[in-house]
Amino acid sequence: MNQTDAMSQGAEVLAPAMEPIAPAPLVGPSSFGMTELLNGYAGVFLVSFLVTLVATPLVRKLAIEMEIIDRPDEARKQHRYPIAYLGGLAVFIGVMAAIVYSVVLVDGAGGSLGPVPFSIIIGLLAITFTGLADDVWGWDPRLKIMGQLVAAAALALEDTGIRVAEGALLPLLGPPEAVLVTIGPVQVFASYVYEAVGTIIIGLFVVGGCNAMNLIDGLDGLCSGTAGIMATALLVLSLMMAAGTVIVDPYESMAGVRIILCLALLGAVLGFLPWNFNPAVIFLGDCGSLLIGYLLVVVILLLGEKGQTHLVFAGLIIFALPIMDTALAILRRKLAGVSMSQADANHIHHLAKRALGGVKRAVGALYLVTALFGGLGILLGFLAIEQIVRLRIVYATAIVLFGVIAAVSLKTALRNRWTAQLAPAEGASSGSGERNPARE
Repeated sequence: MNQTDAMSQGAEVLAPAMEPIAPAPLVGPSSFGMTELLNGYAGVFLVSFLVTLVATPLVRKLAIEMEIIDRPDEARKQHRYPIAYLGGLAVFIGVMAAIVYSVVLVDGAGGSLGPVPFSIIIGLLAITFTGLADDVWGWDPRLKIMGQLVAAAALALEDTGIRVAEGALLPLLGPPEAVLVTIGPVQVFASYVYEAVGTIIIGLFVVGGCNAMNLIDGLDGLCSGTAGIMATALLVLSLMMAAGTVIVDPYESMAGVRIILCLALLGAVLGFLPWNFNPAVIFLGDCGSLLIGYLLVVVILLLGEKGQTHLVFAGLIIFALPIMDTALAILRRKLAGVSMSQADANHIHHLAKRALGGVKRAVGALYLVTALFGGLGILLGFLAIEQIVRLRIVYATAIVLFGVIAAVSLKTALRNRWTAQLAPAEGASSGSGERNPARE
């Protein structure tokens, strides 16, 4: 054997050892379906559920000892006895335990598709502190908005808002490097518009979503239960995306992050719900409702991380009930000329309770409405992912749905305004010595 043959044979022997060893992830959309993905991340749900289930009575005891309780009144808070706040702290503990588990203890599930980014965790901490501070010290509404904007700023570090804006505006403005305007030596690129619009989207989504869930938290088990339904719908949508062909490179995407956050939130609210369902022994408080709103908004925005803005619209359809209640509240208070922070008893859940005659019936009906919106969002997402329908169908459906919501909200707000204007006249016409049955 000559020297050349020997070198060739040696190279063949060493070749297998010199080849890089590819990681063998536990789950991965390139080779697994939705069931395998769900099995790989099931521990995230279990950790969140069990930790929250155990932490809730402990947090309740702490709240009672610290006198952080919600006392009933005759106007809006009609529970029969004082109820502890701070339920949101138990939800936060469960969610964080699940996130830590996904990174540290799951063999490959947290790392194969990427762990939850630190920026999202920073936003989670900021929004939790904001709600907790309001529950304990009663923060000024402006301070609460500032805290929500801090959480939005942390989320903006992921450029998710920019991707969502790019997906919506790309047909109009072109690629990010496209020059839109030239003024002397100054060139305005499309990327500048995407960055500006993306920043606005992040701010509006976080502030709007957090406050929407805060407004809907008015009956025992309503916020936590509807959040569980929405998290389930978003989980199905996320699993379809991860197992489908939407993601080009799943290991550089947020595929795993979406699944982790959905399962963590779902486990936490289901662990909290037995303590919060009517008759409740503990409330979420602002800490819980803001936290839930933030997590739902993060997942909805992450649906468009690669510019799939149509899937963000599908996520917003899943979130339609809080959007509808918030739109109604804004119009109602604007027409009444009162502050946006002025509480009232005319939210959707109040109307449902009066119409159906009880808390459990109202909550059950709103669960059903949330499930219907969730099913519609999943259906549109599936049709778009599988390319069964054109993307414009998803946009059109969302526009029609939210147009109807806006119209119904405006009609209801105007009707409330007209009723309030007619009430004094009816009282005057009833005479000073007669009883007015409309006021009894």
